Amino acid sequence: MTVLVTGATGTVGRHVVRALRERHVPVRAFARTRETLADALAGADRMFLACGNVPEQVEFECAAIDAAAAAGVRRVVKLSGPAPAAGSPLIFERWHGEIEAHLADSGLPSVLLRPAAYLTNLLAYAGTVAAAGVLPAPAGDARVSFVDPRDVAEAAAACLTGAGHEGRAYALTGPEAITFGRVAEELSAATGRPVRYLPVTDEDARAAMIGQGLPAPVAEAIVAIFASQRAGSMTATTDAVRELTGHEPRSITTFARDHADAFRPAPAEGRRIATPAG
Repeated sequence: MTVLVTGATGTVGRHVVRALRERHVPVRAFARTRETLADALAGADRMFLACGNVPEQVEFECAAIDAAAAAGVRRVVKLSGPAPAAGSPLIFERWHGEIEAHLADSGLPSVLLRPAAYLTNLLAYAGTVAAAGVLPAPAGDARVSFVDPRDVAEAAAACLTGAGHEGRAYALTGPEAITFGRVAEELSAATGRPVRYLPVTDEDARAAMIGQGLPAPVAEAIVAIFASQRAGSMTATTDAVRELTGHEPRSITTFARDHADAFRPAPAEGRRIATPAG
C-alpha cells in the first residue's frame, strides 16, 4: 500500500503524513512545485485529498480526482467541510459540495471526512491575545464543537489504511461544544495571565480582517461562518474520532496547554531567561 497525501504541508495534511509514517505505511507527500499529479500518483493506490480554501480549490481537487481515477487509485479519503452542499450560501461549503459530487461521479471508492471548525483557527488570535489579553470575535454566545487537526489526521490515517470505511461520511468533532468565553478561560489557565473574550460585530470583524490584508471575499466568507455558528450550526458532537482512532478527541484544555506559548507575550528584548543551569 502506498498513499499519496495532497495538501501535505497543510493544517491536517502534515499530520496525516506523520500518522501514516508512524503506521509504517509508505507515504508520498505531493508538492505541486516539484511534480505533476500523474507523476505523484504513479504506483500509489490510495490518496488523501485536501486543499486550502483558495479560489482554485474546486479546480485542483477535481483534477486530482480525475488523475486518481486514471491512475487506478483504489480509495480516496477526502477532507471536506462540516456541511458540504452545492447550493450552500457558505462559499467553502459550496466548494466542498461540488467536489464531493465530482468524486461521487468518478466512481472511485471514497471516504468523506467532515470536521467541525479546527481548534487551530484560534491561533489567528494569538497576536492579539499575547499583546492585549483580549480574544475578539463575532461569535456571540455560539457553541462550537472545535476539533483538533491532529485528531482529524489520525482519523484520516485510519480510513486510508483500514477496512469498512468506503462509502462512509464521518462528522468529526471535539468532545464538547464550547463558547469563545470558555476558550478565553482555558487560555487564561494555560498562559497564566488573564484573557478576556470580546464579542465584536460582523462589520468590525470584516473590517479588521481586510485591514490585516485578508481578501474581502475571504473575510466575508469567514464572517458568514460565524453567523452560521451563532445560529447553532456547530453545536452537535459525535463519537467518530473515538471510533476511528481509539482515543477521545483532544479538548480545548489540551489545545490551550499545547499552544500556550503562542498566546503569551514574547520575552522582552534583553531580558535574562532562566535556564536549568542557572
